[in-house]
Amino acid sequence: MPVIVVANPKGGVGKSTLSTNLAGYFASRGHGVLLGDIDRQQSARAWLAIRPPEARPITTWEVSEDNIAKPPKGTSHVVLDTPAGLHGWRLNDTLKMADKVLVPLQPSIFDILATQDFLRRLADEKSVRNGEIDVGIVGMRVDARTRSAEQLHRFIDGLKLPVLGYLRDTQNYVQLAAHGLTLWDIAPSRVQRDLEQWQPVLDWVEKKHGG
Repeated sequence: MPVIVVANPKGGVGKSTLSTNLAGYFASRGHGVLLGDIDRQQSARAWLAIRPPEARPITTWEVSEDNIAKPPKGTSHVVLDTPAGLHGWRLNDTLKMADKVLVPLQPSIFDILATQDFLRRLADEKSVRNGEIDVGIVGMRVDARTRSAEQLHRFIDGLKLPVLGYLRDTQNYVQLAAHGLTLWDIAPSRVQRDLEQWQPVLDWVEKKHGG
């Protein structure tokens, strides 16, 4: 059962946007998907509460302050949304569960500086170096043709972590989230450009270890 962790210790970088839409993709493929939320703000849980009953089902779990619950029976895919400031034992416990870690990152110098220690920590993690956990970075709210994207690439190149793609700054995500929906819950023609931007991220997520 693949467990995809969406993590960045900086707040406001798009973790919930990435995790909810990834869960929506898995649900659209007919998988039994669980969207876990260990963020104290419980953003993913609040989003699930407004998800329409006719939308493809996405489940969740109950978590305490000190424990990450296991997924219930019938779950085939897990997407785990994590809080800002994730570090220490909580990060270690989360990584023990993870098959892949997606790091959303905005290309401003402030976001890069706030995230660089976390990315170095991931790159140096034994399980990452041994290929047991895959780590990929997604540029959020960015145009791949801009200097900001080049700046992001220059920083990431030194860490030997892949930039999987870039998701543009669009109201599509905001408007869909407000209704508990994802890109995969509406007609593809309405969000074609966004679906195209997601494709390399999905290819990476679906790729098995050693594949």
